[in-house]
Amino acid sequence: MKSQIMKLKPYQPGKSPEQIKKEFNVDKVIKLASNENPYGCSPKVEAVVQNLIKHSASYPDGNAEALRQAVSQHLNVKWNQLLFGSGLDEVIQIISRTMLCIGDNIVTAALTFPQYKHHAVIEGSEVREVPLVDGCYDLNAMAQAIDPNTKLIWICNPNNPTGTYTNEEALLEFLQKVPKETLVIVDEAYYEYVNASDYPQTLKLLNEYENLLVLRTFSKAYGLAAFRIGYAVGNESLVERFNIARLPFNTSSFAQAAAIAALGDEAFLDSCIEENRQGLQQYEEFLQKIDFEFYPSQANFIFIKTTKPMECFEILIQKGFIVRPFPNGIRITIGTKEQNEEVLSILSNHLLEKIGEDK
Repeated sequence: MKSQIMKLKPYQPGKSPEQIKKEFNVDKVIKLASNENPYGCSPKVEAVVQNLIKHSASYPDGNAEALRQAVSQHLNVKWNQLLFGSGLDEVIQIISRTMLCIGDNIVTAALTFPQYKHHAVIEGSEVREVPLVDGCYDLNAMAQAIDPNTKLIWICNPNNPTGTYTNEEALLEFLQKVPKETLVIVDEAYYEYVNASDYPQTLKLLNEYENLLVLRTFSKAYGLAAFRIGYAVGNESLVERFNIARLPFNTSSFAQAAAIAALGDEAFLDSCIEENRQGLQQYEEFLQKIDFEFYPSQANFIFIKTTKPMECFEILIQKGFIVRPFPNGIRITIGTKEQNEEVLSILSNHLLEKIGEDK
């Protein structure tokens, strides 16, 4: 066994809703910990998936040709610029497995999506984590951390868990500092939710920067987390190498068909984005009113800063709401209007006295 595996722990999912109902004697449990779409997926998905059940004995299209064509047209990129995976988790694994060796290093943020670090450690590579500044990536410090052994740079934009973003000017300035031999991956899992006018349009940069790779997913705004389907967009020769490390038939027929159906329902996507915008506004107005610190979010969650995250977590879970605690705060997925109102009521009536000195 690899010695570095002993340093890691397997992913531990939280308690199931049924466990929480029994433990805390609550009638309903609302999961606001994994940034799932509270409105589900497009109604068009169900019909497509039902129709595929009769073909369950057949392997899926290993090259995802129909989905590849749909996404390439949607993004206006070439079909061979796309790499599909079982969620972005697998895409991150494929990239790490292809690019990293013992003696290499990656550069990323100290509080960001943990799978970047996880897979680098598995491959025996050094992880250089640069602290966030006000919840944002410090690209100047990250540029200073690069050396000839830096193979990958991971930028989560918007960042998970803070919801902050790197603007176009900062990203362009950073890309000009990165050696051509070092791959910069911009993880845009929450791209559809972004409304900042200076958010970088990374796909337009791919022709200029061959060492740039962009990640996106159907798990969040499209509501297909259970289907596990995500993808990378990049230089054709780079994507071809990644496909060598990709498992055959790694995305199911159901996932491919669901993604095509979801991609074709722009009205549903737009409604989810608007509901999320209003939900974020609910939280921000409440937190500003009570003078509580939070990071302005461009995603479908909000990060509330507190020195007592576990106390917040425990109070909310006892009321049937699952959120995600971090060392310096809690991350709450934006739910429906009614769910948001319930959480804000709990924050107002039960939490402020516990964490009031953090104001």
